[in-house]
Amino acid sequence: MPSDPALFDAVLLAGGRARRLGGADKPAAPVGGRPLIEWVAAAASGASRTIVVGPPRDVLPDAVRVREDPPGAGPVTALGAGLAEVRAPWVALLAADLPFLRPAHITALLDAAGERDGAVLVDDDGREQWLAGCWRAGRLRDALAAYTGASLRGVLGPLDPAVVALPAGDRPPWYDCDTPDDLARADGLARPDAL
Repeated sequence: MPSDPALFDAVLLAGGRARRLGGADKPAAPVGGRPLIEWVAAAASGASRTIVVGPPRDVLPDAVRVREDPPGAGPVTALGAGLAEVRAPWVALLAADLPFLRPAHITALLDAAGERDGAVLVDDDGREQWLAGCWRAGRLRDALAAYTGASLRGVLGPLDPAVVALPAGDRPPWYDCDTPDDLARADGLARPDAL
């Protein structure tokens, strides 16, 4: 377990082109009456700082806002932009479209990291969800500086993270919203009468 699990910053990757959503602003899409990005920020509410990487939008007014250069250059470039603003020893790296991620899931990741360099959620098929993990900021900086590719797996996989499998149920913490159907399903599951 990290020496002080409260000492983490959250980096929310909120850029991307959302091609399968017709180019819509996916992080601002409403699920259960609030933007997707607000759900993720609430899950990381224990963070010392919340850093949002992506275009400006009228949500999360207290967040540090940065943009990858060039805009839309992909998740590795976005990670670099967000990581430049991290001050805490640990960082939660999160996609901005995870409506069922909760603070307990972030705590589980930090606890699982132990003496390792990080921890990552795995889905019910055992696949790593690279945009749902917690990492030692210093090791992540080193890995990013040495990496020349464009894949998050290429940066994060060699850090040999602990894998965290959590009960899924109807609202798994790794559920992301890439299509209109994903959004509609998440919206139905997030409504108060479904909780």
